[in-house]
Amino acid sequence: LFQFAKNHRGLYQNSIPSARSFYSSSGDEDELLWAAVWLYIATGHQEYKAYIAGANNLGGVRQSLSWDDKFVGAQALVAKLILQGKLPNNGRHAEMRSNVESFLCNVVQHGDGRSGRLTPGGMLYLQPWSNLQDVTTAMFVLVTHADHLAAARASLQCGGVRLPPAQLVSFARSQVDYILGKNPMKMSYMVGVGKRYPLQPHHRGASLPSIRNNPGKISCGKGAQYFHRSAPNLNVIDGAIVGGPDNNDHYDDSRGNYQQGEPSTYTVAPIVGVLARLLHN
Repeated sequence: LFQFAKNHRGLYQNSIPSARSFYSSSGDEDELLWAAVWLYIATGHQEYKAYIAGANNLGGVRQSLSWDDKFVGAQALVAKLILQGKLPNNGRHAEMRSNVESFLCNVVQHGDGRSGRLTPGGMLYLQPWSNLQDVTTAMFVLVTHADHLAAARASLQCGGVRLPPAQLVSFARSQVDYILGKNPMKMSYMVGVGKRYPLQPHHRGASLPSIRNNPGKISCGKGAQYFHRSAPNLNVIDGAIVGGPDNNDHYDDSRGNYQQGEPSTYTVAPIVGVLARLLHN
């Protein structure tokens, strides 16, 4: 599969044009690099190591890890291999480690700010559209790299500031606490958690009646009446995380507010690992 992807480069939305308006890919270099690192870890085959060393684009210092930009993931894995003594800390490997550590310095507010600033209430803020997706992925990379540093008895060096692994985990905990209700709105942004959480997430399955209560078909036109209701959604999507508040910690719990209220799997998936790490701690 890797060889096929490497030999037949292109963007998937060129084959599936209907995806272009929603989740179009900006390029395949990050996926190929990430795949090569994972395959090297799994097999130890030198061809994958050679691909990493010869890749045209190592990503540089990224703003975030996302469904469309996976360079940080590849960089974090290479940094792990360096800390474990499985790759030399020089050349392109060292460049990738430096890139991910610069990204993490930015995340914990000891960098140039390209990975967001803290809101007055303490949330890492990067963008108005589903900001929490960037928070949860950043925290996942932060806690995993913290553990790799701890195992190597190392710290994160951000310019002249040395940050021990425990401090990185503490920052991640502050972001998780914010998401779960320790914020100016006193609202949990994970649905179903706490006494106050979003009641009108922008989610079709949550806002429409269940098949048990309404076994008939609901056309697109008839669905509009449920979308425009001012009442809470008919179904509670427990565990979903919405997009989150704005840069002033304000959240508008309105079904039509898709920028803040739309939940996604790419927001909730990373926090599962972070929660497991914090529980272990």
